[in-house]
Amino acid sequence: MLINYFKTAWRGLFRHKGFTVTNLLGLTVSMTGSILIFLWVQDELSFDRFHRHYQNIYQVFVNRGFKDGVYTDGAIPFPLVKALEKGYPGIEHVAETSGDDNHVLAYGDTKLTRKGYSVSEQFFDVFSWTFIKGNAATAIADPASIVLTESAAKAFFGGAEAVGKIVRMDNMDNFRVSAVIKDPPGNSSLQFDFVRLFNYSDANGKKAMNDWNSASWNVFVQTKPGAATAPVTKAINDIMHFHDPGNSGLGYFVYPMSRWRLYGDFKDGKNAGGLIEYVRLFSTIAIIILLIACINFMNLSTARSEKRAKEVGVRKTLGSGKGHLVRQFLLESMLLAAMALGFALVLVFLLLPAFNTLVAKQLVLRPGDPVFWGGMVFIVLFTGLVAGSYPAFYLSSFNPVKVLKGTFLAGRKAILPRRVLVVTQFVVSILLMSATIIVYRQLQYIKNRDLGYDPNDLITVTASAELNKNFVRLKQDLLSTRMVEAMTRSYSPITDIYWRAGPPDWEGKPADVSFIVAGMTTDVDFIRTTGMKLLAGRDFSGTPADSTAMLVNKAAVEAMRLPDPLGKKMRFQGNVYTIIGVTGNMVMADPYKPVEPLLIRYIPDASGAVSLRLKKGVAPKQALAAMEPIFRRYNPEFPFDYQFVDQEFQKKFKAEELISQVTDLFAGLAIFICCLGLAGLASFTIERRTREIGIRKVLGATVGQLLGLISVEFLRLVGIAFVIAVPVTWWVMSGWLEKYVFHISISPWLFVGVGALILALTLVVVGVNTAGAALRNPVKSLRRE
Repeated sequence: MLINYFKTAWRGLFRHKGFTVTNLLGLTVSMTGSILIFLWVQDELSFDRFHRHYQNIYQVFVNRGFKDGVYTDGAIPFPLVKALEKGYPGIEHVAETSGDDNHVLAYGDTKLTRKGYSVSEQFFDVFSWTFIKGNAATAIADPASIVLTESAAKAFFGGAEAVGKIVRMDNMDNFRVSAVIKDPPGNSSLQFDFVRLFNYSDANGKKAMNDWNSASWNVFVQTKPGAATAPVTKAINDIMHFHDPGNSGLGYFVYPMSRWRLYGDFKDGKNAGGLIEYVRLFSTIAIIILLIACINFMNLSTARSEKRAKEVGVRKTLGSGKGHLVRQFLLESMLLAAMALGFALVLVFLLLPAFNTLVAKQLVLRPGDPVFWGGMVFIVLFTGLVAGSYPAFYLSSFNPVKVLKGTFLAGRKAILPRRVLVVTQFVVSILLMSATIIVYRQLQYIKNRDLGYDPNDLITVTASAELNKNFVRLKQDLLSTRMVEAMTRSYSPITDIYWRAGPPDWEGKPADVSFIVAGMTTDVDFIRTTGMKLLAGRDFSGTPADSTAMLVNKAAVEAMRLPDPLGKKMRFQGNVYTIIGVTGNMVMADPYKPVEPLLIRYIPDASGAVSLRLKKGVAPKQALAAMEPIFRRYNPEFPFDYQFVDQEFQKKFKAEELISQVTDLFAGLAIFICCLGLAGLASFTIERRTREIGIRKVLGATVGQLLGLISVEFLRLVGIAFVIAVPVTWWVMSGWLEKYVFHISISPWLFVGVGALILALTLVVVGVNTAGAALRNPVKSLRRE
């Protein structure tokens, strides 16, 4: 019986080639988009799951309270790990890491900038990495050892043995390669090229071991299986309160690894979501485009119901029951869905490299993964059942007597449901198209926000001890090329803030003032080089007096409530400073948030970045060619690594650009599939009114009049969809925009433009389908009577 169903379904699909090709196209396109999203979602949900102790790994976070809110971060004092290692209930291992710093590693003539961690002894006990050479027990047995990833080892040594070789870091310290591990997978929260043990014996190490006030380390706890986290949280808070009772931490807590990736945003000390919002958004889009394709199938199936009516009548007369017919029609839709899946997988294979570039991932098809095939089976079953259920029950309900007598008019009962489905398609299309435009405009609005400085023609070069020592001569030589207009150095690059602290103290400070300040240390010419505005006072001049001077930005003046800030003395981190200048607000870290209060101190030697402004009209390529030999002269052991500030700033919009591009892509797919559905309904309408069109042509109706007659029905559907979609879109996108402090307002003209575009598409699609019937010889149409 099943084989008979299959043969009949197969013949039916090939007998109606136009119907089959149209449906295959819609289903293939929708499945291709859905599979790509499925791969992306699967990758996001799989983050960090490769670690053996995934369910028992936690990171320590702290809520810091200030008058302007509660801030959550993972910056923890270094000694906490040693305190926890002494033994607390529920704790198996404890590890900590430094920030993912860039360092220059050298072997022979090969000098490369690579990112790595300084870690504590139990790092390889907590986290599971695959060792190619060496083992976890001895990999970081001493501070002179270094563990390289496979790609880093290949970059330095090619195919030669890496273990035992000596690499030099930052032209200061030598490290022996003790092990080689596989590169951290793309779905790992920790990304690095090397790992080394923190050196407890040098001066910095000894100081850090007893410094409970400086918080800059990430601390990870592995609990024992089944252990509760409440005792661990209590132990951490007790330790921190004992050693630092005056800190601003409202409370320390442990956060599970399972939530690091998708629930990484905090607001006022509570989780506020994160990437999980994008996972939900893209999953919803995938389901929507599948549903749109299913609607197309329903429309096209009922559009050809007149032809299938006679088949149903004959089969019922010969003894087929309704159940048999339902199974037959469902098998047809399943077969079509399976065929579409085959074509979709081929398209996914071809499009995956481009999609990986779009989403900055390394997604792959995994034919051996049961989860992957489970997802494919779900897509086929979902599509086949949803798309085929309504046509199956509708077609199988035909009365055979009326059909064979010729008194049954197929499609009459399906008109209203089909119109509802097409209106739904239009609503989704209008919503996605409007959302695409709103996301794009919001992104451009933030990008065009006044940064408070000029990022154009501005270059940043990573500093080093050698560069800081030779900075004065380096600056003179670069300025003498007449390609560099100004030059300075600072603790952090202009596009980032490396440290934050509580507010300074000053005479007359109100009791209710409490906020977080951002910090920057610079050399002379910082304002001139960056192009930031000096609102009052002066810049640093390079004299010894500048060591007790400070610049503050406008946001700091407002937060401190200083009506006359110049000359005001402040105590900050144990030193007294005098405000000598007030600068404008400069957007450095997060472009989506208000500018933070900023304190700028004159400490030129503590610099990690050199900034240079090129002269107007100088070609960057020419300037870089002239600058490189000068940098190499004063910094021979380091590569000439540079970044254009405007390009670095654009990287801050990566997540929003991803949303914008993916929304653009799938909005286009949804509109394309919707047009197929529109063509299906037009085909049904024209098929039902073929004789009417022929009669009207005989009576003198023009092609234009016939086009207008048929188009009115569809324009009415567009109007209904527009009325529904506009308030829904406004509500959804207004909620999305509220996430941003700085955001656009939704203009009514946006919906007018989208409505006009949808209307034009409707007229084109309906016009093309109607024109064929309108231009047909009316004699052939009337012969059907």
